Amino acid sequence: MTDHDQQSSRSVPPRLLIDRTRNSETATAQRLAMNRTGSFEWNVEADTLDIDDAGLLVFGLDPHAFDRRPETVMERLEQSERTRLEVAIDEAIKSGRSSYSVHFRVPLDNGKEQWTHIQARILRTEDGQVQRIIGVVQDTTAEVTHSAFVLDLEKRRQRQTSIVERTTSALSRAVTVDDVTASLTGPGGLARLGADGLSLGLVENTSMNVIALSGDSVEAIDELRYTGLDRDFPLADTTLSGRPRFLTSVSALVHRYPALAPHADRMEFRAAAYLPLVAQARSLGTLALFYRERTVFNADERNLCLGLAAIVAQSLQRAKLFDEEREFATGLQSAMLPRRIQEIEGGEIAVRYHSAWSGRQVGGDWYDVIALPKNRFGIVVGDVQGHDTHAAATMGQLRIALRAYAAEGHSPSTVLARASRFLSELDTDRFATCTYAQVDLASGTVRVVRAGHFGPLIRHTDGRVGSPQVRGGLPLGISTDFGDEEFPETRLDLVPGETLVLYTDGLVEEPGADIDSGVRTLINEVNAGPAGAQALADHLSERLWERWGSGDDVALLVLRRSPDPGSPRAPRLHQYIHQADPEGLSDARTIVRQALTDWDMAELADDAELVTDELLVNVLLHTEGGAVLTLEVLPEPVRRVRLSVQDRSSAWPRRRSPGETATSGRGLLLLDAVATRWGVEPRGEGKAVWCEIGPPVPPVSTARSATEPV
Repeated sequence: MTDHDQQSSRSVPPRLLIDRTRNSETATAQRLAMNRTGSFEWNVEADTLDIDDAGLLVFGLDPHAFDRRPETVMERLEQSERTRLEVAIDEAIKSGRSSYSVHFRVPLDNGKEQWTHIQARILRTEDGQVQRIIGVVQDTTAEVTHSAFVLDLEKRRQRQTSIVERTTSALSRAVTVDDVTASLTGPGGLARLGADGLSLGLVENTSMNVIALSGDSVEAIDELRYTGLDRDFPLADTTLSGRPRFLTSVSALVHRYPALAPHADRMEFRAAAYLPLVAQARSLGTLALFYRERTVFNADERNLCLGLAAIVAQSLQRAKLFDEEREFATGLQSAMLPRRIQEIEGGEIAVRYHSAWSGRQVGGDWYDVIALPKNRFGIVVGDVQGHDTHAAATMGQLRIALRAYAAEGHSPSTVLARASRFLSELDTDRFATCTYAQVDLASGTVRVVRAGHFGPLIRHTDGRVGSPQVRGGLPLGISTDFGDEEFPETRLDLVPGETLVLYTDGLVEEPGADIDSGVRTLINEVNAGPAGAQALADHLSERLWERWGSGDDVALLVLRRSPDPGSPRAPRLHQYIHQADPEGLSDARTIVRQALTDWDMAELADDAELVTDELLVNVLLHTEGGAVLTLEVLPEPVRRVRLSVQDRSSAWPRRRSPGETATSGRGLLLLDAVATRWGVEPRGEGKAVWCEIGPPVPPVSTARSATEPV
């Protein structure tokens, strides 16, 4: 203390100092009491509790009747709250802490509850034993209530933020109008919006078209899907006025719109928000949200509804623009493709074109079927580089030029050479790939050329899918620029019932995988698909293009040669065995045995398998191509099997006299021993070796058959 302080204290009478101190303490106690705050001292050793008057009022105790027992205070509390307080005190004492703080509820005489807070300090002896606990007790009902209000407000704001974020995220992935409605009405759609039902109506010409309904409570107005822009109905009225409507009861809705009165009994919701959908100053329609429990819309809730409407309106505007651009692109591309595919004799053709899911990004893929002389026809599938209107225009010119060259009767290699020259002479930097084939279904001959494109796939009659090795040249345009217009032909044989598949890369481009994986998947789907050309084309479109081909357009052509099953009493099958197929012989033997078993002729299966193997081995070893195996049952009166193997070689088999050590040359001897009859016939550019297995031929004349061996 300074000299000045000492002099000041000496100059003040001692009694006045005591009064000032007492007055200060009294003023502090009064201020605490006014804030419903009191103090206490708990003598743990003596088990007595001293609480000032303010503290006793906090506990709802009469200051004149309080007996200084701690149990008297505890008895004021509910058991759960008493336990809460006791646990807090015990934990603080046992853990050695010097203080504790706890909130608990005190029941009041008027039936209400008061939130109470104790902040206490634990005083211990030198050996750590608890001696006294002193602290303050306060009525914190106002603070806790305010805190609960703040927490509730924060929860509501978090919920509103979550609704906006989830709705925005879901609609950000919507591309078409159908996608928008699916995100609103699909799984979790109503939960994202925080509503129990919705109705979405769009203006189409002069009518209101309800394109989405969701929720049990709005099914009652399903019959109002198509109405004019009539102000008697809330969707149209909201659209025309451009003002939102917030209604908190069905009676209010019916009062405002009497036309809904016949449906009122079936409406289970209590509140509805009709929100105009406006984007770029254009009124698109109205979004109605329905609620079962809500009875009021405060300012925040109205702002939330209007925000959701703005998000939906922007998504619909974007989706409608995409749909319009896609329709434009599809229409432009379709105009470049043949309007009608001719019917062919002896087979079935199916074509499909799918534009890319990228707005106005028009592709250059195309297909065509061209009539040729002598009942032949040409088929082509191709792709011009790029995805824009220039690619589509170039494709249209190239398609017409290639069609003209083919119709003139040129060979497939010449057709592509001239088409390449035509594309090179156009004022464009684009190139094109394509596969072109001339087909004669009468003989099954297919002459294929390709220019930097995928080769065809062949689905055989037993479901196996082959990918024949078709030689190819450079893409059209590039081949001319490099002075290499060689497009070698590859001959394929399409037996009755087999299917040829031509396609562009959009059908096999799987995101994240190499092109070979996509081709393998296509082969699997061709194998698993139905037999008919139309059905198979639909199957491939559904399984592949809709699965991963949305980033590119797709052209697909499926050609099936009509099957030749014979008749029930004289069935027939055909099978092509490719020279490069290592399992072809084994498959052919299996097919022959299974067919004879199915035809109740299993007793001939061993001989037929032996002859099949011998004839096919001769073709695959001594010719430059594959073979067509035909197995049929000859009609009665003699039920025999006729087996024929056709190849492209004009050289006829020769009878030989092999020595004992020779490893070949016994084929015709084996044929003589097993077959009832056999012979050789010219067939197109090659020949067919045939034989009959079964009972001997009944004698009908003494003349020798022209086809019997000499």
